[in-house]
Amino acid sequence: MNSLAGLTAAVLLGASAAVAPAAAADTYAHRLLGKAAPDECFAGIGQPYPPGPPCARGQAKVNQSYVWGMTRVGRQVWFGTGANTHCLTSGSGLADADPVVNDDYVCEFAESQVAKEHPTVPDALGDIRVPQIWLYDAGVLTNRTAEVMASDADARRLRSTLGMRAAGNAGGVVLFAGPSLTSTLNVFAFDAVTKRFLGSRTLARYGNARTFLAAAGDLYLGAGIGPDGGLGGAVLRWRGNRIAPFLFDRVATLPAQAADLAYADGRLYATTWSTARPTTDAQIAGVWRSPPLPLDGAGWTQVWQAGSYEKDPLTTTTYGVGGVAAYGGWLYWGSMHVPLKATKAHQAAYPQPTEETRNAQIRYTQRAATIWRGRDLGTPEQQIELLYGESVLPVYQPTGGAWAPVPTGWTARYGKSGFGNTFNNYTWRMTVAGDRLYVATMDWSYLVHLLSDTAPPTDPAGWGADLWTFPSADSPAQPVNVSGLGNHLNYGIRTMAADGDDLYLGLANPMNLRTDPADSVPEGGWELIRLDRTVS
Repeated sequence: MNSLAGLTAAVLLGASAAVAPAAAADTYAHRLLGKAAPDECFAGIGQPYPPGPPCARGQAKVNQSYVWGMTRVGRQVWFGTGANTHCLTSGSGLADADPVVNDDYVCEFAESQVAKEHPTVPDALGDIRVPQIWLYDAGVLTNRTAEVMASDADARRLRSTLGMRAAGNAGGVVLFAGPSLTSTLNVFAFDAVTKRFLGSRTLARYGNARTFLAAAGDLYLGAGIGPDGGLGGAVLRWRGNRIAPFLFDRVATLPAQAADLAYADGRLYATTWSTARPTTDAQIAGVWRSPPLPLDGAGWTQVWQAGSYEKDPLTTTTYGVGGVAAYGGWLYWGSMHVPLKATKAHQAAYPQPTEETRNAQIRYTQRAATIWRGRDLGTPEQQIELLYGESVLPVYQPTGGAWAPVPTGWTARYGKSGFGNTFNNYTWRMTVAGDRLYVATMDWSYLVHLLSDTAPPTDPAGWGADLWTFPSADSPAQPVNVSGLGNHLNYGIRTMAADGDDLYLGLANPMNLRTDPADSVPEGGWELIRLDRTVS
């Protein structure tokens, strides 16, 4: 992170002005149901953690940053957290593990007491903390983590889990899944009726999981293989019960890890992230279509991949595809772009000799989320539309050492990438509630000012995650909220669960040093929010 001080100016020079369409006609009210509390004291990078909180020495710190996986069972909402996820992504995903501290957050990496005391924890993941499992039921929020920690074996498994990235339920069982320090997949189960903890298992063949999907009477899990799922993917069908909750059948083997799942027309659709080193189109981020259910493991086909839009070959390899949902006779999906991932790839492959060319490299490798839809996918009548995106993108020409604008071959139906906001980089989730499709983003504009003291400021009115809605399949998206739902430090809406016309929202907020309720800045840490819609 410290190595990217020139980023902000370069990005802002190329930033498009945010579009301000008419707000959604219906009215929405959001309520904060739960919030992460400070759980540690911080006295400086590399220093032992003082007792507390409350903190007689040092300052309070809130490690639990994401509602990462969430599922609704009737009036119950179960969710699992991820701690210091921003630090883990920077250290592991971006290979940028220089310790950093500012007014908003700290990432200690190798200087963390966890890394120093546990040699098996990689330096890049030194900010790992034990994830938590929570239940919101009848207006009461309870932390169920202690039940997992009561058994030595389950406690060891939980301590090795990077976060509860996926959650789902079926047959009266609530399941959580998350990647581990050993590049395996840890799964935890609770009884939805008694709320009793049922145990945990490690699935050694898999290294990541991002989503569960209940469809046509079954529960499916999208998984990745290898470290962070970077070696390939799979779709698993759960065949367990309360007595044996960890039974899965593999019903798809994919060339890239499954990110999100949707069900339409008797089939599953899986979005994927590019593999760590893709060499074929099948390993590039895309959308895959299953054969008709029930599934037996064969017959999946790729119906779209990012290279059909992105013309820079190296940037293409850094794409992910995230949220996906069936709505109005179409399948909708959106792209995901880890901030600076494409920049890092270009810096490694094509080092630049001057400040001017280095800034150009930073500027021209930024991408905002694109929104797509398709119907009759995988058939001769296949139709795909770009709803929000670009007609031209910058492409690096290695032979000439310059960037050139190259047509993507697409014209957006409604608007620019990121719903007109350059910093909307993730299509993190899509969910249908009532008669509307909702799209949740990550907006990293607040983070930008932390990377450079000299760059122009971003607009505070745009800080915080966005929630957009398509009121029909014939209409452009409308903003529900574009400022973090009351807390501009909420840079992402990581997950959503529908409840009729309404939504439960799981927020991502990594600002682990923002813990003073008496100052003028909102607090860091995850938030659970309910969004109620009043139909006009």
